[in-house]
Amino acid sequence: MFESLQERLGSILNGLTGRGALSEADVSAALREVRRALLEADVALEVVRSFTDKVREKAVGAAVVKSIKPGQMVVKIVHDELVEMLGAEGVAIDLNAPAPVVIMMVGLQGSGKTTTSAKIAKRLSERQNKKVLMASLDTRRPAAQEQLRQLGEQVKVATLPIIDGQSPVDIARRAVQAAKLGGHDVVILDTAGRTHIDEPLMVEMADIKKVSNPHEILLVADSLTGQDAVNLAKSFDERVGITGLVLTRMDGDGRGGAALSMRAVTGKPIKLIGTGEKMDGLEEFHPKRIADRILGMGDIVSLVEKAAENIDAEQAAAMARKMQSGKFDLNDLASQLQQMSKMGGMGGIMGMMPGMGKMKDQMAAAGLDDKMFGRQLAIISSMTKAERANPDVLKHSRKKRIAAGSGTDAAEINKLLKMHRGMADMMKAMGGKGKGGGLMRGMMGGLANKMGLGGMMPGMGGPGGMGGGIMGGGMPDLSKMDPKQLEALQKQAQAAGLGGGMKGLPGGGGLPGLPGGMKLPGLPGMGGGLPGLGKKK
Repeated sequence: MFESLQERLGSILNGLTGRGALSEADVSAALREVRRALLEADVALEVVRSFTDKVREKAVGAAVVKSIKPGQMVVKIVHDELVEMLGAEGVAIDLNAPAPVVIMMVGLQGSGKTTTSAKIAKRLSERQNKKVLMASLDTRRPAAQEQLRQLGEQVKVATLPIIDGQSPVDIARRAVQAAKLGGHDVVILDTAGRTHIDEPLMVEMADIKKVSNPHEILLVADSLTGQDAVNLAKSFDERVGITGLVLTRMDGDGRGGAALSMRAVTGKPIKLIGTGEKMDGLEEFHPKRIADRILGMGDIVSLVEKAAENIDAEQAAAMARKMQSGKFDLNDLASQLQQMSKMGGMGGIMGMMPGMGKMKDQMAAAGLDDKMFGRQLAIISSMTKAERANPDVLKHSRKKRIAAGSGTDAAEINKLLKMHRGMADMMKAMGGKGKGGGLMRGMMGGLANKMGLGGMMPGMGGPGGMGGGIMGGGMPDLSKMDPKQLEALQKQAQAAGLGGGMKGLPGGGGLPGLPGGMKLPGLPGMGGGLPGLGKKK
């Protein structure tokens, strides 16, 4: 969503951070570019003006901390103002009211109200153990009520029985009554939309509000709408009074202006964002994390949360034991690839890692995308149990059969096997007792330990390993290692076929905090490097 804005702001702020001192002219020139970048991203003009004025005011007279360069101070000020613009704290749906708590969903046609209603119902019933009832008040759109009923079945949430000929106000009244009688904690009212805001729509919304007395009125807005989203939010807030915003299609390729503008103009918090078509494609909105992503600082907290949601702890422990014994077969590789897909695929993971967002395009150009994962999983699925457990038996005739079964060719199978060999060697190095084995095991704990994920990989010389190696315990604190240790690590990674894995890409796989501008060979923090990034011949 914010990729183009991220690129523009990244290049502007990078130009500032390299300088020892900043003049007022430097700050003004940078802010002119920031203003242009925000306007191009469809942020409302009044919001852009207010934002740049606040940044200028703080940046020009900034009390610069001695250990920080002035340019870095400006980046911090921009980051803080971005957080302020998006809302300082994340705000969840408020259920602090007598049951049944009524949540009224409003918005224009096609913004995703019905799907979002079902996603919220699923979230409340599964995460907060609430008994939810959904009711469709959309009597105009053909089969709208039937759509909600089917979504209710899909997410295992009760829906109000459909009675033909009832008006939206009558359905709202009946829904609240049914929720009281049925002992429901929450009732979600999915109201009708229009293609544009008109008087009859607003009158209908006001009438529904009167009879149902909602505790939350959530405006569902398509984040691809652009600047018009601001007028939409204003109109609904003035006439109906909204308590929060839900932005859908945040996984799209829009420019993100709606998200930045609506909160600033209405003063209402963005509570949730839709991140996909699936019923679990809904996330809480955390302003600080979004600001981090926009400024290319990554979003490690969300990445850890995703990992915790999608990764089976037992599976992780079993993988840890296998790694200790130095075993790593194609079944293990398949489970690693599946877990990466669940966590949002290559793009999703890279976008949340600090400094990695810029490398996504280069990786896509090199054919390292989620389609590659799909092909690799198809290849592994086309093998027999014996072949998966012992890839060495794969000779030409077997490869021919696997290629036909998976719709690939021998070259792709060879690439997969080469990648597996490299990862298996790395696992041996991590679990092995030989020279340097202890160093690799010690590397595993770094970031996971800092994030309170200790103990997920018992016996690995320190906690680590989300997903049994998919993140490999995250990045260690390399700045505290002496150069000899780093050199030993580099040689070990190269011996495992992971050296120079990121050559030619900007940043060269380097990560902040490496002394002397050292680059990390491959990405040993990610379970032995990213799949497919083997040593180039």
